Amino acid sequence: MYQQITLVGNLGNDPELRHAPSGDPVTNFSVATKKVWTGQDGQRQEKTVWFRVSAWQRLAETCSQYLSKGGRVLVIGELEEADVWTDADGNARADLKVRARTVRFLSSRDEGNAMSEGQAAYGNGQHAPSSDSNGGEGIPF
Repeated sequence: MYQQITLVGNLGNDPELRHAPSGDPVTNFSVATKKVWTGQDGQRQEKTVWFRVSAWQRLAETCSQYLSKGGRVLVIGELEEADVWTDADGNARADLKVRARTVRFLSSRDEGNAMSEGQAAYGNGQHAPSSDSNGGEGIPF
């Protein structure tokens, strides 16, 4: 069996780097995803869903170094846990935890992040080639 979740959203807080009892680095951060649509009544609707993300090992260190609150990211990982409950006002709430395998930094340097748009950090700590790594021809196909 296999499951994967892909998120594109913005960081809700600065990442927190800690070390597990084993000594392995782990970085935790929250990601907000937003869906916007027009309802049948013609009114704009929107829904925000929050995810708690953990990154481990080298990926944890890279995320801690380069990510910051408000930055846009793409996270590929697996859903570890989902707790659903009803708050005091009767609204359904969920706590969704994701373990990241890949994190791509989508915000540009101008937006306050240290990596330029189009670069990424992968689970193994390597960076993706820039968009003109194919000889400046644009799309590689």
